[in-house]
Amino acid sequence: MRLDRITTAGLGLLLAVGLTACGSSTKSVDDTSSDGDNAGALVGVTMPTKSSERWIHDGDNVKAGLEKLGYKVDLQYAENDIPTQVNQIENQITKGAKLLVVASIDGTAITTQLQQAADNKIPVIAYDRLIRNSPDVNYYATFDNYKVGVQQATSLLTGLGLQKADGSKGAAKGPFNIELFAGSPDDNNATFFFSGAMDTLKPFISSGQLVVKSGQTDFKTVAILRWDPATAQKRMEDIITKTYAGGTKVQGVLSPYDGLSIGILSALRSSGYGTAGQPYPIVTGQDAELASVKSIISGEQYSTIFKNTRELAEITVTMADTVLKGGTPKVNNIKDYDNGKKVVPSFLLDPVIIDKTNYEKILLDAHYYTKAQLS
Repeated sequence: MRLDRITTAGLGLLLAVGLTACGSSTKSVDDTSSDGDNAGALVGVTMPTKSSERWIHDGDNVKAGLEKLGYKVDLQYAENDIPTQVNQIENQITKGAKLLVVASIDGTAITTQLQQAADNKIPVIAYDRLIRNSPDVNYYATFDNYKVGVQQATSLLTGLGLQKADGSKGAAKGPFNIELFAGSPDDNNATFFFSGAMDTLKPFISSGQLVVKSGQTDFKTVAILRWDPATAQKRMEDIITKTYAGGTKVQGVLSPYDGLSIGILSALRSSGYGTAGQPYPIVTGQDAELASVKSIISGEQYSTIFKNTRELAEITVTMADTVLKGGTPKVNNIKDYDNGKKVVPSFLLDPVIIDKTNYEKILLDAHYYTKAQLS
């Protein structure tokens, strides 16, 4: 598979020329816009939690970008508590915010607050997580989340030897025992990840080359609420105890997020995996969190999906600035992100597979980490 990489320099060019995707448009059909008289305006930014390093970076980067343009920023973290996030958004509206950037905990739980925003002519940008069942979402900035799932499944197949990195057939035949994990059921992204992964894996499951030995393959069964690592660890422990007690081994685990991967690997380690005679399964991930990149380097986790959140923050800041100045921001997808009430005009960035063979080139060249951080 070709891995498209959008560099920071390239991103500026894309914004300048108005990147378009196949079947997409650079113009939004959304009719909410600012009057443009918003110099120094307050922008409300709400993020889910500080328990994940990626959300800390997201919040800091969005805040810094907006402040550099002269805006005031109210940055809040809700620690994965829905009522807290509801209160934070309501307070930002009360404070007179002229635009909201929201990375929602539960994409269905803030419709009332978004209606309040619309009543006050406050545009809303959904950040990385689509806000569902509301007509009052103006734009969406994210990554190609279906592609994330495809890449996770592809790296699993590559690690097992069923495919080569270029997508051609690998030398391995199988069958291989795998287990499946999915993200939080209240996060719209989780369904995109899982759909992309399963569409890629199903032919191999149907042929018998991959065997989900636990039999747990539906989204509701394998989903991990709030992306909680401890819940993933407990589920992996239960699977090992109930399904692999007879001496058979887990050879691959589809994990949609690095935090879950850490919990999964902990459960595997406690069951004897990671020794000379019992290597770790191929375990995937997402977000290129520092602990997981180090785990990849040490030969534990096999891969992760790198989503350059600095670029996502830059896209979001550019969107916000354009809207606050009365313009229409560039988008590159106006067909795929239906939230149940409307198709939300979106800008999608490309994710990249990271493994032991390319982490230095991708992460160090992007200045995402330093050599010292990875040592």
